[in-house]
Amino acid sequence: MRLLLVEDERKLATLVQEMLQDENHTVDVSHDGEDALQFAATGEYDVIILDLMLPGVPGLEVCRRIRARGDKTPILMLTARTSIEDRVVGLDAGADDYLTKPFAFAELLARVRALGRREAPSGVGNRLAVGGISLDLKTREVWRGDRLVELTPKEFALLEYFMRHPNQVLSGQQIADHVWSYEFDGLTNRVAVYVSYLRRKLGDGTGYSPIQTVHGIGYRLVST
Repeated sequence: MRLLLVEDERKLATLVQEMLQDENHTVDVSHDGEDALQFAATGEYDVIILDLMLPGVPGLEVCRRIRARGDKTPILMLTARTSIEDRVVGLDAGADDYLTKPFAFAELLARVRALGRREAPSGVGNRLAVGGISLDLKTREVWRGDRLVELTPKEFALLEYFMRHPNQVLSGQQIADHVWSYEFDGLTNRVAVYVSYLRRKLGDGTGYSPIQTVHGIGYRLVST
C-alpha cells in the first residue's frame, strides 16, 4: 500500500517509516500539518497515519480539511492523549481509527491493513504506467512489457517516485528526500547505486534504459 505518515517527531517518523517499508509499503513522510495537506492533495494514498499534535496546522484540523474536500482516504490518528473524549473528538473530525502512543508496531501494522481493506477494489487509480513499464500499487507488481520485474521495497519506492514524475529531471537530493527521507552522509551516492539497480532490472537487453542521467543535475524517466 502507499501510505502517508504525518509525524513531527523525526526519529519516530523515520523508525516507523523504515518498519513499514520493510513490510513492502511505500511511505511518504510529512512533519507538519501544512505540508501534510499538500501531500494529501497531490498524492493517492491507501491510508493516512496522522499524528494529533503537529506544528502549524494541528492534526484535527488537517483531518477536517481532508474530509471537507471530499477525500475519503482512511485516516489512522496517533496521539498520546488517552481520554475517551479525545478519541470521540478525533473520530468526529473524520478519523477512521485511533491509536494511542506508545504503541506496538504490530498493532499499528494490523490497523493499517484493516483500514486498507476498506478501500475500493483495485482499479485504474492503483496503477501507474509510463512507456512500457506498469506498476501496481496494490499488488506491488512491476511489469516491463510482458515481463514481471522483481524489485526490493526500496527499488519499488524509487521507481514509483520516477513514475509519478515522468520526463521530469529529479536531482539526487530530491530523490533522497522522498525515498529515504532522512539525513545520511553520501545518500546521493546511494541514490546512484539504486538507479543502477533499476536500470539493470528494467533493461530490454539492448543496453537501453528508460532512466536517463542528466549530467550535473540528476535523473529522469522517459515515457517514450
